[in-house]
Amino acid sequence: MTRPHLLLALALALAAPAGAADLPLEKLRLPPGFSIEVYAPVPGARSLTLGANGTVFVGTQRSGKVYALAPRPGGRTAEAVTIAEGLNAPNGVAFREGALYVAEINRILRYDGIETRLANPPKPVVVTDSYPRDGHHGWKFIAFGPDGWLYVPVGAPCNVCEADPERYSLLSRIRPDGSGYEVYARGIRNTVGFDWHPETKELWFNDHGRDMMGDDLPSCELNRASKAGQHFGFPYCHQGDTPDPEFGSKRSCAEFVPPMAKLGGHVAPNGLRFYTGNQFPPEYRNRIFIAQHGSWNRSKKSGYRVVMATLKGSEVAKVEPFIEGWLENERHWGRPVDLLVMSDGSLLVSDDYAGVVYRVSYGRKS
Repeated sequence: MTRPHLLLALALALAAPAGAADLPLEKLRLPPGFSIEVYAPVPGARSLTLGANGTVFVGTQRSGKVYALAPRPGGRTAEAVTIAEGLNAPNGVAFREGALYVAEINRILRYDGIETRLANPPKPVVVTDSYPRDGHHGWKFIAFGPDGWLYVPVGAPCNVCEADPERYSLLSRIRPDGSGYEVYARGIRNTVGFDWHPETKELWFNDHGRDMMGDDLPSCELNRASKAGQHFGFPYCHQGDTPDPEFGSKRSCAEFVPPMAKLGGHVAPNGLRFYTGNQFPPEYRNRIFIAQHGSWNRSKKSGYRVVMATLKGSEVAKVEPFIEGWLENERHWGRPVDLLVMSDGSLLVSDDYAGVVYRVSYGRKS
């Protein structure tokens, strides 16, 4: 393990808060009218997806487990049930036609009829095991697109390098049965969150900027893929305008699709969701919510919050905080990872450091 990644592992190994009941939720700052509560304690909670019957499925990265959250009466809290364990970084979860898809490092699994078998989960079907086995940026967020294909990213197997462009630093897609592998977009260092605009159906995604160029360079990115086949610059160009010190001389930044917004250096944007519910005020509809997991090697920490991007047409008009307070005086007690819009219009937020899934609601609690 390299020294930077040893430091990262040590940082992540620091003890998290003792339990959900001890979390200082009163420190979290949200816009007026919004409230936040613990929806369920879930150790290492990362990616979220919603089943047809209201079950929330939760992937993890380090524990090897996948959880199901069956809502209690009233829908405000849920209880975590382990439905899979012993997996290789099962970060990504997606749901389609009664089946749960789970992304490990190198393969995609499918659990058929899962919502009717939470107490006795079926054995998984291997959809594909053809993805690279590299652990570096190997964990995956997955989601089904409007076209019915499953989108699967593969991060760079390094901080910065020229890896095989057909295998790494890309966003791929496959059919639900695992066939038809295609590279949808290239030049993506590490995306752990993406979603499709509810109206235009264009793909928007986060990308983590490289390390070891200082505190502020390069910025992490919010990108829009208007069509298949585009290249977003990595490893040659960062944040749309900054050539890489080692590889930048090989290709010009002008060759690549620039980001729609710069999110800040090392904020580690993970989850990304368009708000499609009706509970929040009307101006929030179709805004992009982004969970910033937070920096690990910046001299002054950045991220550790949820922000929202307001669009004007196909452009980003502004990016502003939505939830802050997990970071205080250079110490953090939570790290948001993913987001999920529920059927009642509330917004779930996972936190792999505090080990919980939060529920954000607007107005009087139900």
